[in-house]
Amino acid sequence: MGDCIWREMGLATEEYERILDILGREPNLVELGMFAVMWSEHCSYKNSRAVLGLLPTTGSRVIQGPGENAGVVDIGAGLAVVFKIESHNHPSAVEPYQGAATGVGGIIRDIFTMGARPIALLDALRFGPVSDARSRHLFAQVVAGIAGYGNSIGIPTVGGEVATHESFRESPLVNVMCVGVAPASAIKKAAARGLGNPVMVVGARTGRDGMHGATFASSELSPEAMAKRSAVQVGDPFMEKLLLEACLELYELGDDVVIGIQDMGAAGLTCSSCEMASRGGVGMEIDVAKVPRREKGMTPYEVMLSESQERMLVAVKAGSEPEVERVFRKWGLEATVVGHVTDDGILRIRDGDAVVAEVPAKALADMAPCYTRDASEPEYFRREQARDLADVPEPDDYACALMKLLASPRIASKEWVYSQYDHQVGTNTVVLPGRGTSVVRVPGTNKGLALTCDANSLYCYLDPWAGAAHAVAEAARNVAAAGAEPLGITDCLNFGNPEKPEVFWQFKRAVEGMAEAARALEIPVTGGNVSFYNESSKDGSSTVAVYPTPVVGMVGLIEDLSRVMTPGFKREGDIVAVLGRTRDEIGASEYLAEVHGIEGGPVPVVDLAAERAAIQLTLALIRGGLLSSCHDLSEGGLAVALSEACILGGIGSGIGARVRLPGTMRADRYLFSESGGRMLVSFHPSAASGVQAMAGRHGVPVTVLGEVGGMRLVIDGAGGTGGRARRVVDVPVSELSRVYRGAIAWALES
Repeated sequence: MGDCIWREMGLATEEYERILDILGREPNLVELGMFAVMWSEHCSYKNSRAVLGLLPTTGSRVIQGPGENAGVVDIGAGLAVVFKIESHNHPSAVEPYQGAATGVGGIIRDIFTMGARPIALLDALRFGPVSDARSRHLFAQVVAGIAGYGNSIGIPTVGGEVATHESFRESPLVNVMCVGVAPASAIKKAAARGLGNPVMVVGARTGRDGMHGATFASSELSPEAMAKRSAVQVGDPFMEKLLLEACLELYELGDDVVIGIQDMGAAGLTCSSCEMASRGGVGMEIDVAKVPRREKGMTPYEVMLSESQERMLVAVKAGSEPEVERVFRKWGLEATVVGHVTDDGILRIRDGDAVVAEVPAKALADMAPCYTRDASEPEYFRREQARDLADVPEPDDYACALMKLLASPRIASKEWVYSQYDHQVGTNTVVLPGRGTSVVRVPGTNKGLALTCDANSLYCYLDPWAGAAHAVAEAARNVAAAGAEPLGITDCLNFGNPEKPEVFWQFKRAVEGMAEAARALEIPVTGGNVSFYNESSKDGSSTVAVYPTPVVGMVGLIEDLSRVMTPGFKREGDIVAVLGRTRDEIGASEYLAEVHGIEGGPVPVVDLAAERAAIQLTLALIRGGLLSSCHDLSEGGLAVALSEACILGGIGSGIGARVRLPGTMRADRYLFSESGGRMLVSFHPSAASGVQAMAGRHGVPVTVLGEVGGMRLVIDGAGGTGGRARRVVDVPVSELSRVYRGAIAWALES
């Protein structure tokens, strides 16, 4: 076959030669297209599989780890939580609305494919500077796409995170997480079994949208790639709602009807058929002439590679076809037998009487090459590790510095975003977006799930190991601050081109950091997604990689929702304190970047023993009823946490606090340090001895700062001449709130 064809499909010379060895002949066009999509990075993880093996994936609660559509963790009472996060970065750069919308649709299908009803969505987004017109357009359209799909299908979008940076100007990151609940005994798998059992396509008809979407997502965003709008799928949330309900009703027929089921996402019918056959150790025969289509004249190549949305492939028990058709017909959907299970291990594609492809199913699904790329430490790494920040001046105006942080897109309220989402549909949302770590009720119980997505791209650029470890620790602190035991991680690892040694070094170090933190905190990684090639070029000669962004999605369990905790201060007279140790470390901080214009320096120390102790102490204090509020300390440090606790406090209108900084550390170093392993808490004076005693048993220091009260945030320094305190901040809570709540809207709408 002509050299240019397989190269244009994204296959390397050694990969094409490997295909020749497997088949013992040259592939035809259909077979070559099937190999190209299945051996793309997006489907095969050929550049990441070896490294991902470092992650801990087992635990006492894990029912299903990596290898299926989503991870599954036991939450007791015969129930399980099903969750996963995935990316739709490249499509969102080209068609931001549909790229984001179909990202939502795809991750929802991963959840209900497992037999779970989806109950919540979260997102993690990265864009270029809001001063850039294109970045503002991408931001607005991506949010609209997530809202349009999630709102229409009736699944609340309850949380997430947003940040902006120059490195994302051309290559935005759009990661979406979905969480569902199912009976633990009713989890569905994507494996076909049983000689002669029929295979059915259910849901929407097949069109030409999304052609080669998997290979499109496995290359850099060149100008030519940006023009490939046909690689972006088109979603229909109303169709997906029907498909969701039909599938959940189908599962009620039992395992003697549904043998296996797989979403048709990336690589479409090719991926779903070969993976189901490979997992079941069987073969499969598909007749593309029987696949319902919405466009005329489609070739077998187009049918096999189409990534049209809202479709599933189902292997069912022979003789049950009428029952399956009845269920889908009830919901206004088609269910069509397109093939059957065989016992020869071959994926055989027919077009009527003609055989158009014959490939071993395992060759497509499991025999892609596995690369260990060269890795080299970037020159900047050691330089930033050694950067001396001793000469960074103290702010002339601390209130002004604090306002700059509160206006930063990374820190500012995401109200402009979440106000476009329906976050209460289903009536199970307990803690709403913007009011702390998102919490949803497990339907029909008094249990809750605390949900979060966390990543710090700057940390991960400056020190990938520490940045990824911090992301795990911060996510765990976030769910613990709500009163939840961390259960499991799903990750979305966003990086540049892995064939570049510096990028592969970033990736490998990040996974190592994530793995060590997950092990130390005993939180298994149940699955996720790797998104490489997040690089872009305007002139075709040089590319810019995004800052490495390993997003950690985490689920935590609250056994009793009466103990759910939020970050806002509650009562006048409550004591304000910090749990954990504050170090003099402003490297890589939002303060350093926003106030001093320095994106650099050493990332805060990772102390996993301290993180574990802080999490265990926090859970013990909340379960013991000793705390009024709890807020983890991360970006912006103590100053931002205090501001948010005031803004979110009282009965919704805010409440003030007066604190005095301890010790001899310079005020900005204490206020803006982003040391890990810390919580900002408040509690009634009568609980003070109990808090101190419990903290002592856990080996966590407690620093009392002041008390809740008034309608201003007042911060005094540790002391000046004659022991008199120096006032460093004195700002009405209403002014803090105005800047914090309005910053993103002002930036996007100006």
